[in-house]
Amino acid sequence: MRKKWSLCAAVALAAMGGACGAAGAQEQAAGTARPAPARVDTAVFAELPTLTDPKISPDGKRVAAQLAVQGKQYFALVALDGNAKPLLIGTGEADLNEWHWVNDGWLVITIGKTTPVDGDEWYIKRAFGVNAATGKMVLLNSAETGQDGGTLLWTAHDGTPRVLLAAQTSIYTNEAGFWPKVDEVDVSTGRHKTLLTGREGVLNWYADGAGVVRMGIGRSMDGRQRRLLYRPGIRADFRTIDRAKGLHDGLLVPSLFLPDPGKALVVQDDDKGLSALWEFDLATMQTGKQVFASPGYDISGPVVDPVTSTLLGVEVTENRATTHWIDPAMEALQKKLSGMVQAAQVEISSFTADRSVVIIKVGDATAPGGYFVYRAADETLQPLAMNNQTLKLRRLHPVKTIRYKARDGLEIAAILTLPRGSNGKNLPLILMPHGGPAARDEEEWDWWSQFLADRGYAVIKPNYRGSTGYGTPFTRKGEGQWGLAMQDDLNDAVKTMVDQGIADPKRVCVVGGSYGGYAALRAAQRDGKLFRCAVSFAGVSDLQRLLAYDANALGHEASADWLKAQAPDFKAISPLFHPEDFSIPVLIVHGKKDRRVPFKQSKLMAERLTAAGKTFEFIEQPEGDHFFTRQEDRLSFLQALEAFLAKYNPA
Repeated sequence: MRKKWSLCAAVALAAMGGACGAAGAQEQAAGTARPAPARVDTAVFAELPTLTDPKISPDGKRVAAQLAVQGKQYFALVALDGNAKPLLIGTGEADLNEWHWVNDGWLVITIGKTTPVDGDEWYIKRAFGVNAATGKMVLLNSAETGQDGGTLLWTAHDGTPRVLLAAQTSIYTNEAGFWPKVDEVDVSTGRHKTLLTGREGVLNWYADGAGVVRMGIGRSMDGRQRRLLYRPGIRADFRTIDRAKGLHDGLLVPSLFLPDPGKALVVQDDDKGLSALWEFDLATMQTGKQVFASPGYDISGPVVDPVTSTLLGVEVTENRATTHWIDPAMEALQKKLSGMVQAAQVEISSFTADRSVVIIKVGDATAPGGYFVYRAADETLQPLAMNNQTLKLRRLHPVKTIRYKARDGLEIAAILTLPRGSNGKNLPLILMPHGGPAARDEEEWDWWSQFLADRGYAVIKPNYRGSTGYGTPFTRKGEGQWGLAMQDDLNDAVKTMVDQGIADPKRVCVVGGSYGGYAALRAAQRDGKLFRCAVSFAGVSDLQRLLAYDANALGHEASADWLKAQAPDFKAISPLFHPEDFSIPVLIVHGKKDRRVPFKQSKLMAERLTAAGKTFEFIEQPEGDHFFTRQEDRLSFLQALEAFLAKYNPA
């Protein structure tokens, strides 16, 4: 018999650090002090998320997700009746890129793997049909499929196992098969029927809700010129309706084709440079009325009903990621679900077409949270999985957004995490710049920050100039400023923490990954007087070498243009060429299987620091990648980080 959860106990509020009813509200309102929590074991923070991106089947009987089991990740199919163990499918060394339900019994997954081809390393993507009941896999690509064979354009909504799949049939640009064709594929058999042949220059095709390929994006071989191809229906010819070139020109690509022929929705900047959702006429190329905007923030994009292809809502990251529902039924559902949970945020993650079964994510920036299943028939919530099996829904360290002024007056948002139970004064500080740099931090569960706060550090994560989410003008302020004004923004965050009495100026360390790792190395080389130590995970040390790494990719000239615009003088701001300027201890950690930032970036930096006689530690992770997909790599990193900080910047 299914257990029925009370509205307050449904998500174990006690474990979230809250309380049921008026007594809990009175305690919080009175600001009752809570004792500092006991230190959490390092291995707990290293746990992989139990579920990633759970998607419910159309009939509401199964969930497909990436599932962590004993420190490894699998593609999993979980029956919601609880009568069967999860069906696990391992992908070996291949990446699990995407998964989508086609009907009640079949899914499409795409996987990718680096493979030797003619003496070079190529990243090859393939698509498979997966039987939800048995796990049987059907290869959806033919023998001649090229590098990209896993682009899903559309799934049928009539219960049949049909999809539209775009795939190359050659990896060589001088062959016609390099430009992907579009096939209708039966995922249960792998049978193909070609609907659209490839067209020179077009690598990306898009279909509407009825399964008609309506749009393609073409580009020149160097990537510097782009064009948008469009047709109003299956019997019409494609025509070019928009062109773009250079760094700043963008194509007006429809985000959703509307039922009214020739009408669409697009994401486009307003007069302040902030992206919003607009109505758009594809015949006249004219923007109509604004559908949604979030003052001060870019929107992330529309949420579309997968069956009816209608607009349900708009995703936007303000201080945290949220969905603003436009559809009245979804808005009412969100209100109902939020009302069933106290002292936590509720995010609708996946749902059946009739909204009778819904997967929700419960948690916030202070707790790893978990997934629950809501059933409209009896209005119950059932636990599906906790993101962290040890912490479950337990709250740890408080997180909030602050704003400060950079030295030139630019306002910058930053995410501040403080150790729970501390007075928030004179704390050792970790400055943590995000990667990207075309990305941003938000109020969300972050295992790095929470681990460091648990060890007694305040953690500040600035959304320095060049970050995304605050409008195009803010992002463009990062151009030409890698290692310069962007670095100043980080230092100004430290100054703010010191001026507010939060941080002890004599106990500051900088920790970052990817671009954040570059910023940590640059800080150690340029601004050592402000810091006691620096930690770089998968950081860039030589921008010219990073540019050369991408030199064989199609359209790399456009990528080179972008990188050169960010840093006109590569050598001057690349830490690799200035090892003599390093004045503080540095910890460098890098995975040897990193495909985003080559391992050699850190290896060469370590060699230069050795030659210069500098104090540093270098840790190679033999199986490590750029995204910490292995639990043992997370753990080894945190253990090294903890030991390094204890030695050079103890809390």
